[in-house]
Amino acid sequence: MLMAHPAVLRDLIDEYEALAAVGADKANSAQARQHLDDVTYTLCVSTGTRDIDAALAAARHQLPGARPLDDSMLSSS
Repeated sequence: MLMAHPAVLRDLIDEYEALAAVGADKANSAQARQHLDDVTYTLCVSTGTRDIDAALAAARHQLPGARPLDDSMLSSS
């Protein structure tokens, strides 16, 4: 699988978090909601996932400094 460059992932994470922080998903602006949808879609495609939570976890895991043996994404149940 192709992997997105860490700088691209970092930018996407930052952009998603900024949009989420201002409530773009609940905004009256269709443009703001569409931008959040676009960033969400791009994160999912870039990480090979289907939902934003998994995409964010996968993107963060691919960033420099992520612990390669970190099993925090695994469920303990």
